[in-house]
Amino acid sequence: MSLFKARDWWSTVLGEKEEFDQGCLCVADVDNSGQDKIIVGSYVGYLRIFNPHPVKPGDAIQAEDLLLEVQLREPILQVEVGKFVSGTEGLHLAVLHCRKLCVYAVSETLGNVEHGNQYQIKPMYEHHLQRTACNMTYGPFGGVKGRDLICIQSMDGMLMVFEQESYAFGRFLPGFLLPGPLTYSSRTDSFITVSSCRQVESYKYQVLAFATDADERQETVQQKLSPGKRLVVDWVLNIGEQALDICVVSFNQAVSSVFVLGERSLFCLKDNGQIRFMKKLDYSPSCFIPYCSVKEGTINTLVGNHSNMLNVYQDITLKWATQLPHVPVSVKVAKFQDLKGVIVTLSDDGHLQCSYLGTDPSLFQAPKVDSKEINYEEFNAEMKELQKIIKEATKTQDILPQSEKHRDLIVTADVSPDLDEESQAIDSEVKAEVVPSVTVKVTIQSRVIAQKPNLAVCVQAPLAVSCDQFIFDDLEPGSSETVVLSVFLKGNCPPSELEGNCVVSCNTPTELNPEGIPKVAQCKFKLPLRLICFPAQPSKSANHKLTIDTNKSPVSFLTIFSDFADPSEDDQANVLGFQFLTGSKITLLASKTSQRYRIQSDQLEDLWLITKELTLRLEEHFKKQNCKDFACTFSGSIPLQEYFELIDRHFELRLKAEKFQELLSERAVQFRAIERRLLTRFKDKTPAPLQHLDTLLEGTFREIIALADAAEENQANMFQAFTRLKSATHLVIMLISLWQKLNADQVAIMEATFLPLAEDTQELGWEETVDSAISSLLRTCLSKSSKEQALTLSSQLSMPKDTSRLKKNISLFCDRLAKGGRLSLSTDAATQQAAVVPGGCATIPESDLEERAVVPGSTATFTNHRRAAKQKSKP
Repeated sequence: MSLFKARDWWSTVLGEKEEFDQGCLCVADVDNSGQDKIIVGSYVGYLRIFNPHPVKPGDAIQAEDLLLEVQLREPILQVEVGKFVSGTEGLHLAVLHCRKLCVYAVSETLGNVEHGNQYQIKPMYEHHLQRTACNMTYGPFGGVKGRDLICIQSMDGMLMVFEQESYAFGRFLPGFLLPGPLTYSSRTDSFITVSSCRQVESYKYQVLAFATDADERQETVQQKLSPGKRLVVDWVLNIGEQALDICVVSFNQAVSSVFVLGERSLFCLKDNGQIRFMKKLDYSPSCFIPYCSVKEGTINTLVGNHSNMLNVYQDITLKWATQLPHVPVSVKVAKFQDLKGVIVTLSDDGHLQCSYLGTDPSLFQAPKVDSKEINYEEFNAEMKELQKIIKEATKTQDILPQSEKHRDLIVTADVSPDLDEESQAIDSEVKAEVVPSVTVKVTIQSRVIAQKPNLAVCVQAPLAVSCDQFIFDDLEPGSSETVVLSVFLKGNCPPSELEGNCVVSCNTPTELNPEGIPKVAQCKFKLPLRLICFPAQPSKSANHKLTIDTNKSPVSFLTIFSDFADPSEDDQANVLGFQFLTGSKITLLASKTSQRYRIQSDQLEDLWLITKELTLRLEEHFKKQNCKDFACTFSGSIPLQEYFELIDRHFELRLKAEKFQELLSERAVQFRAIERRLLTRFKDKTPAPLQHLDTLLEGTFREIIALADAAEENQANMFQAFTRLKSATHLVIMLISLWQKLNADQVAIMEATFLPLAEDTQELGWEETVDSAISSLLRTCLSKSSKEQALTLSSQLSMPKDTSRLKKNISLFCDRLAKGGRLSLSTDAATQQAAVVPGGCATIPESDLEERAVVPGSTATFTNHRRAAKQKSKP
């Protein structure tokens, strides 16, 4: 418990997105019951009255603490409580709006049921203002007894005095430019304000009353020649800064003083304008209030600032400083539940708090110590027995239940090695002659009773399954269920993954829980490459090429791609062609002399699946030969520019989708407006001409249909663009991992960074999510200095204006990896390993396949990169 934090006695948050300022808080006995209440008005127009009761920390406030909440439908500038109604000395509530002053009576009605008493406000009178109000003050102007008058300052410098239900007079302040704080001193019967000249000015009420009437702003010549009726100032003090608030206090043990809170200083003035003392502040104040001091001849002052601090001064001496959870814009001192000196603070966003200073008193008393002698032998025997019990418990009990070790629920998926003889593709958008499908057999085995098992089979779009949901009857212990389904390509673009997932959920009853506890089991399965592509003639030219280096001699494609290569054709031993069902072609080449493989295609994203399949099949091949040191590397340049083009294409479609949504919203509003107009015409007893409203309705309807069709088409294009972007992202991750020789954990970090979303939406898109993730890595494990680590990231994700920042961060990410950065969840520099900088980014010369061309007339071949470099260096 901190001694210098304000102790929360009662607090609440008012409304949502409401604004409050200095005059919106008042503490007074508004219902004349003898106890203080908190009155709060907001700029939204809500008036609330609270009677706080103490609550325990963490508990919500009681509903009965809010006595009244009413919407006055106009912004509330200031609330005050005083004797504002003639014929009675009871307190009433004055509410100042921009163009209106309202006075209400707050009364309590005894309740006859358990809901308690009810509070209501009754309007007594109101004044409509001819000028926009700024603030107000009240008091016994002119020395009247038993009632309070109200003075309102307008935005153009007019003081309007109201004698309760009637308007008295209005006077313009001389040399006025901007309104300042206003207060009334009953001791000198004068109004005190701070002008735009940064001067504290005092005007006698009698001088205001007998001055020339302010019907016009400009003074006439006759008014200038009659000095007895001109408004003259009583005294002036130049403080050299703008004032935030003014307060006049008079306590029994202290002289009457005028306190002025400036932007940098606190002033205490005498009634005649002379300075008693002043205090230079080393912070930016926000509000203040003077209150009675325990030391005779001094006055205490509470000053809040924009650093969430509340300082207590005794004259100019700082006596205490306490921290608040918010920046106060208004502060009051009140008495609640016989608790004196409660500090009431209000922030600009509606955080209302009642607090006190210091700490809670400790009421704990230590119990008396038993003087009985301790038997150490008995204690040692008991300790050994407890340790024995703990040791036995740790042996027999595991973190997981015992049944989990035996896997009560098992799900397995077997993919057929051959494609279906008769395709099971349904409603496929692929324009190929035949869309193949493959059969997947899923088996569920249960060792216990499984209630209503539910099987879900998931594949990433554009792949689809013939049936994705299965619900079974209860499974007995030792029984199993098997289902057969087919997977096929439904969308007209290559998928980014050839993997699927099976998830089974069920309830297993136990002795303690007969209804059953939930259990989930899952497994993954890999789909064959033949599902989405078929063998084709290799292509000579391509726009995009990648070269994968290995540490082993090249393997014949007849061995690792036996399902695609034809053994009767010898040329397919090191050259192989693939064609996706969507039409794209990919060529795979193996070097005869070097340990390299080249993958080439016209589209960057199409290289991903073939490259992944090549590395997987090579690893399986050498694993069967008990070769444990096989490794793939990449020494070329990362194709970032081509990758950025895919990012821009996807982002452009997102912008189009946002534009279509705005246009659809506008046309829908227009359509509903025309419908209302037509409905009014049709309901009219005397028919009126439609004035072409029916034509406008039909035209708007056609526009909505056309926009909806265009938005739907754009949505389909955006899905395809996102699928291509995911494929290219997988490829970039793989190339970076081969380039920098990243381990599995580092690759997992990259996948979580670049592929955080399974689906792309307008609310949460790929660009802003990846940008935030990369920025976090650049700020932590890939940071260059502690200054970058100190940067704070935005907590809100929103759609960016363009992709320039994202592309810059991706380039910087690759640059940091090239210069030695290593991906890690910790920022410890000792864990960063040395980076492997690529040997070069130049294209690989082709010269070792001259004997066997890819297609007739082709001369595309490989050569050893190091040998070519040595030959170039020779003179």
